[in-house]
Amino acid sequence: MKLYYHPASTTSRIIMMFAAEEAIPLDYQLVDLMTGEHLKPEFQAINPSCLVPVLDDDGFVLAESGAIIRYLAGMVQSMAYPSDLKKRARVDEAMEWFYSNYYKDHGYGLVYPQLFPHHKRPTEEAHAGTIAWGKQRAQHWLGILDKNLIGPDRPFLCGDTITLADYVGAEMVAVGELVRCEYLNYPNVRRWLGRMKALPSWGKVHEVVEGFKASLKDQPFVSI
Repeated sequence: MKLYYHPASTTSRIIMMFAAEEAIPLDYQLVDLMTGEHLKPEFQAINPSCLVPVLDDDGFVLAESGAIIRYLAGMVQSMAYPSDLKKRARVDEAMEWFYSNYYKDHGYGLVYPQLFPHHKRPTEEAHAGTIAWGKQRAQHWLGILDKNLIGPDRPFLCGDTITLADYVGAEMVAVGELVRCEYLNYPNVRRWLGRMKALPSWGKVHEVVEGFKASLKDQPFVSI
């Protein structure tokens, strides 16, 4: 199986972490987002949305990280995606919460507009307003994540064991560290994220993004 990816891509790292922890062999095909390789006709033919990650399993081409991680979990019958329908539904519920609620505000409202030129709004006023709104909404979701989805006693999002939701959520929260989010007002989030960072594969998977973060150390950011 081939995975088209980039290590600076949050959604790529979701798949990279899961595959590493589950020892799923993948042929990693780098798509250089920094040079615009994802916009070229060759990659557009693979994924018309021009986004990574994309999985190619012997001609079965699958885009979208949520679909890919579920597909891989089913393939290896991972315990991180329970077979019990109600338990699986809880995992799906948490995953969809991150994709539909948290990530759009935290990632695309607060983090990415401060990092990437193609997320720049047309005017300074609009740009500042986007970031302020993104921060406000991200704080709202973080409060729910801290109090309700994790709480003081739960090791992982859906109980005592790691699930696909943890792989998804951890990357979407950790990306905030690029703009120096420390989440000091969210102790349960910090505890859970620390548990995810202790996974054996975390350091290797995050080498590139950690280097990127180091390159930003002197830039001012709006953070949480």
